[in-house]
Amino acid sequence: MNFLVTGGAGFIGSHVCERLLHDGHSVWAFDELNDFYDPQLKRANIRTLQALAKPFEFVQGDICAARAVGELFAAVKFDQVIHLAARAGVRPSLEHPALYQRVNVEGTVNLLEAARQHGVKKLTLASSSSVYGVNAKVPFSESDPIFSAISPYAASKLACEALGHTYHHVYKMDVAMLRFFTVYGPRQRPDLAISKFTSLIEAGKPIPVFGDGSTARDHTYISDIVDGVMACTKKEFGYNIFNLGESQTVKLADLIALIESALGKKAVINRLPLQAGDVPITFADISKARAQLGYHPQVKVEKGIPLFVDWFRKNRQ
Repeated sequence: MNFLVTGGAGFIGSHVCERLLHDGHSVWAFDELNDFYDPQLKRANIRTLQALAKPFEFVQGDICAARAVGELFAAVKFDQVIHLAARAGVRPSLEHPALYQRVNVEGTVNLLEAARQHGVKKLTLASSSSVYGVNAKVPFSESDPIFSAISPYAASKLACEALGHTYHHVYKMDVAMLRFFTVYGPRQRPDLAISKFTSLIEAGKPIPVFGDGSTARDHTYISDIVDGVMACTKKEFGYNIFNLGESQTVKLADLIALIESALGKKAVINRLPLQAGDVPITFADISKARAQLGYHPQVKVEKGIPLFVDWFRKNRQ
């Protein structure tokens, strides 16, 4: 099949493209290569995909440019779309809320419209565990009420979920929304905690730790996330939402200890106050994904951190 993967040069996107190519599909990666983090890292991801010598094409473009998106859909008959392009991150969204709404919401509308106009009926879209906000009930279930977003990023992802439902309801498109829980692994964005901490500890520099280390996250290894994405491409759901997490929480202090152990180095900690937009815990109830997608995460964080550190030392020195 012909797949369009938006954000295909990024962390999750490049892994999704790689899996699709290995499975025998033709892939078009659409990515702006913006400077949210070093574009050279994204270009390296593209080179990795090109080196596979599979039917892969990279198209540089902005999902906010409706005309460019439409032209791509007119030029290629896509069977499915996997929409991963977005402005990511809770903390940066506090500084640039309008940018996050424009890219994440308007960009998603442009993609859905192009798909509708060109007869693409099946889309898999990235959402985020951030939509749960400060949720008193754990683990987080797809049926929980989600009216307590506490960051512009989370609000933009809630809007994307509503848009996905609208296009399903009005235009009968098949839309799966995936709520990712703190994804990590090879090629992880350098601004994310595991990558940032690993880099700083390796260099002997202090790591910024917000709060007392008791905040907890459901860290999910990239190969497990890709398994969930692939499962969504093989079934029709009408409209559905799935949590993709490891369903195991790790406190920040314990995460740092795991990274220290894998590196064989102690962290120098710069203790800072909690930041606005941060939630105390994320914890995925994945029973729905297990039942409907056959989703069974394999890589616990105790295994995943050493795997990431090994990759880091081989590729980022």
